[in-house]
Amino acid sequence: MKRLIKRLASYILVLFGLSILVFIIGRVLPGDPARQALGPRAPEATVEALKKEMNLDKPIVVQYGLWLKDAVQGDLGNSLLSRRPVTQDIIQYLPATIEIVILAGILMAVGGILLGILATKYSHTWFDGFVRVLSYLGIVAPAFVWAIIFILVFGYSLPILPTTGRLSLGIAPPPTITRMFTADYLLSGNFAGFKDAFMHLILPAISLMLGGMAQAARMTRTTMMDNSDKDYVLANKAYGVSENRTLFKYLLKPSMIPTVSVLAVDIAALFGNAFLVEQLFNYPGLSRYGMQAMLNKDLFAISGVVITLGIIVMVVNIIVDLIVTYLDPRVRLMGGSE
Repeated sequence: MKRLIKRLASYILVLFGLSILVFIIGRVLPGDPARQALGPRAPEATVEALKKEMNLDKPIVVQYGLWLKDAVQGDLGNSLLSRRPVTQDIIQYLPATIEIVILAGILMAVGGILLGILATKYSHTWFDGFVRVLSYLGIVAPAFVWAIIFILVFGYSLPILPTTGRLSLGIAPPPTITRMFTADYLLSGNFAGFKDAFMHLILPAISLMLGGMAQAARMTRTTMMDNSDKDYVLANKAYGVSENRTLFKYLLKPSMIPTVSVLAVDIAALFGNAFLVEQLFNYPGLSRYGMQAMLNKDLFAISGVVITLGIIVMVVNIIVDLIVTYLDPRVRLMGGSE
């Protein structure tokens, strides 16, 4: 528990430093956000009034203090693009991105670990070589490259999956419950709507997860091969324990610790990688909203998106700390001794 509290305190300090960094970068970048919001023909008096409303006429230290005071209370300011509170925009767009990340994370974890296990079981065969090649391809090609490939293939040559938007034309959005369309369709009993929403998630999710799946497969295979020479594994073989039982019961759990740590980083990185992927698929999620905010220097929206993603990364890392503590008794013993 003490270890978890220390990690939580360090995450809060990192989040505080991140807020300062993003705030300063947003203010020193060239371009007048008030002028960009109002357009080149807006009267100078109107631009100055908007600057005063956004506190841009004050020193940057005062600006940050006022922003931080409001942010702690849940007020992230108003977006210059949507003309709405940034908090309201985040509530609207974040669930769409979470849908993609959940599906991508599941595919990444299950696919990567399963490929790693099979590559270990069939080591030094054609399947092991196939997994290695797949791992290299997944690691070297960024998510947006896969997105472009999928759009070209499924948008023109093989149009069996949708390549744009969140729903097909003519499909009404579900009742607002969680704001995640797949969940809301299921909760309202609309299975046709669920199928359409899920089909729109497949290509963005696969584009995002390929790199992480390749990394997880490579890490799982490497760790399991290293542990396969340990004494307890050799003892199981000597006692006649079956290969599958040894593989899944005795070898997999200790080999999962580095894989889980890598998966945590990759799952958290999905939110950042989604910026270009959502833009390419024209998917209305938080990452696409953040991309539009950056292109238009929407200061409050940029800060709100980055802080939100920072909090998500912090929560993911806390969850991973708990999982690693469960998998590795040594961590629990170290935590108890502190």
